Amino acid sequence: MGDIRRRMRHGFFPWSRELIAIGAVTALALIAIPDVKIAFLISMSCVVALLSWKLMVPKRADTVLTEDFISYDERAVFVTNSSGYVIAKNSAAEKLLPVDGVQSLDQALAHLISNASAIAFRLQAKAHKAGAAHEDVVTRQGSFRISAHRIANCENLIWRMHAQIEQSNPGHAADRLSLPMFTVGGSGSILYMNDPMRRLVGGRAKTLDEVFTDVPLNSGQAAIVAGQEGPTDVMAIIVRGSLGRTEYFLAPLTDVSAPETTMAQLEDFPIALLELDVSGQIVDSNKNARRLLDLSEEPANTFSDLIEGLGRPISDWLSEAAEGKGLHRPEVLKCKRGPEEMYVQVSIGRVIRGGEVSLIVLLNDATELKSLEKQFVQSQKMQAIGQLAGGVAHDFNNLLTAISGHCDLLMLRHDPGDNDYSDLEQINQNANRAASLVGQLLAFSRKQNLQLEALDMRDTLSDLTHLLNRLVGAQVTLSLSHDPNLMAVRADRRQLEQVLMNLVVNARDALGGQGKIGIETRNVKLSSDLRRDRAVVPAGDYVIVKVSDDGCGIPSEKLPKIFEPFFTTKKTGEGTGLGLSTAYGIVKQSGGYIFADSEVDMGTSFTIYFPTYDKPVVTVEAAQPPAALSSTREDGVVLLVEDEAPVRAFASRALQYKGFQVVEADCGQTALDLLKDDAFNIDIVLTDVIMPGLDGPAWVKEARKMRPTLRVVFMSGYADGSAVEEQLTSSDSTFLPKPFSLDELTSTVRKHLAPAA
Repeated sequence: MGDIRRRMRHGFFPWSRELIAIGAVTALALIAIPDVKIAFLISMSCVVALLSWKLMVPKRADTVLTEDFISYDERAVFVTNSSGYVIAKNSAAEKLLPVDGVQSLDQALAHLISNASAIAFRLQAKAHKAGAAHEDVVTRQGSFRISAHRIANCENLIWRMHAQIEQSNPGHAADRLSLPMFTVGGSGSILYMNDPMRRLVGGRAKTLDEVFTDVPLNSGQAAIVAGQEGPTDVMAIIVRGSLGRTEYFLAPLTDVSAPETTMAQLEDFPIALLELDVSGQIVDSNKNARRLLDLSEEPANTFSDLIEGLGRPISDWLSEAAEGKGLHRPEVLKCKRGPEEMYVQVSIGRVIRGGEVSLIVLLNDATELKSLEKQFVQSQKMQAIGQLAGGVAHDFNNLLTAISGHCDLLMLRHDPGDNDYSDLEQINQNANRAASLVGQLLAFSRKQNLQLEALDMRDTLSDLTHLLNRLVGAQVTLSLSHDPNLMAVRADRRQLEQVLMNLVVNARDALGGQGKIGIETRNVKLSSDLRRDRAVVPAGDYVIVKVSDDGCGIPSEKLPKIFEPFFTTKKTGEGTGLGLSTAYGIVKQSGGYIFADSEVDMGTSFTIYFPTYDKPVVTVEAAQPPAALSSTREDGVVLLVEDEAPVRAFASRALQYKGFQVVEADCGQTALDLLKDDAFNIDIVLTDVIMPGLDGPAWVKEARKMRPTLRVVFMSGYADGSAVEEQLTSSDSTFLPKPFSLDELTSTVRKHLAPAA
């Protein structure tokens, strides 16, 4: 009903007011006169009189004046009443739309525009509301602007249509060349087809599926047109236009004998074109090719002077094309002209004139496409390195757990004064160094185990200042600047300290012995998304940590690579290339963002964005130095589930040394079989996370169906996060990261047993 009322208000039901009047007269006659027949005759008489008046009344004076006014307009002009019917038009309108017997404007426009009714309705509604409206449309006769203006003190509208002249209109070039061409709108419907295109498909198509058997996606791609005389092989040349419109030009794939077509006729064609002879000499070019390849400023003799990166001689490629091999197969190649990183998509066709072969080269700027491809390859490379790092870290941490654990067992049997004790200490220290390196790999791959907590960056930096001053040396000035109202962040304190140390050490190395390093913290509120370096920082509240130096800086070509693992600007042997990649991984895993700015000989600054955390910071006691290996004995039965025999052997011996009874299982299924025995009593489970068959979280989930209060310590050197998160939500579960020492293992088990005591 709402649509009907809207159409009546804008006059899209002819004579709507007259019909209402006729109904009213009939109703009044039936009410006032008892005799139905007489009442009906009277009402019909009124109807006839009303219709006669409507048809015979002479034109109003303002209509006559309007006709005189529009008759001298060079544009096509129509005047419609409130019902959308044409009451006047000028000679230009007659010439543009020579249609007899048409009463409504949308019927007249339908002979020129496919969706005339919708356009007329939109413009009429807008004009009645705002006084005027216009739309640009594409027709078989070119582009037109249709405008509607409301006449003052009246509901009539004046409509004007005039052609839009475009100097470089590709449709005009296609018409001159008799090249099939059509325009597609943003919705996918075909707005315009030139005459050659209509002849090719046998009429007017409405969608791409009616034209192609398989719609081409890229310019220069071969396609098959469902032609009037059967399937036709063509090359689709696709030109993206404004307002979501796309233009398709169809070139034949077979050898073309076209003496009437010259490069001069292709001068304004929307695609860059070169004409070559079989040896690769440039014979001619159009305007777009000269602009793309900068030929006007610096002419080139051969195609090889313009293009590189094919992987084989350009001359061989052109020779094959001249023989009809490999035609219309696009290649993305590097351009020797223009910007430093410019790529073009090249497709070659063959033309035969008077028995002589020429090559037509179609060129598209593919720089943006190549840039996206590089970003994708880079993303894939980083993902692959991350997966490799995570896998290597898992195996290494198992080995390091066994090495450092058995070293701890040996140290229990030796006094510090023994000759072998120093050797054992060396083994232990180097195992810890190896564990630190593995931790860096895990940090880069964002698969380490973070112990997140609310932190005040001022306290963190205050605790770290003494160590940082020792790292930078006496000749380097380290200054700190804090926002007095700094908000809290949520991060792993130990890992955050690692990030800051890595950045400060890099700044120290860039100074060459003396200079200034500044660390600044402040609050910042982003009112809109921050887009930078292919990253998007969502709007919100952040704490910024900025580490800057006035050192040598980083060259612009190296700046995008500094967060890649094993990439370093330092000399061989001076850096591992893992410092910044580690910092990047820790920041990203903590939910933050890190960016670098640098200028050669001016310095470098790293800016970290951490989301603010609205929960209060909990003050923790200062970390105590690790105690000597305790000899206190414990009680309890431990079910040890570990597939790696060396790790299982160490953990079992360590727990037994502390007084625990240990039952071993080499997989999750074996552990489940043991727990099915109700007589089998255990106090706690120590299980690896990643194992063949049932992994740690999976078998524990099944075990808790039988024993809901089962206490579990998960251990792993490779945190896949989601695998163990569900189980860690229970207060009966805790986590022990590998590699761990003898005391770390036994103290974790003891603490987790304590609530049950």
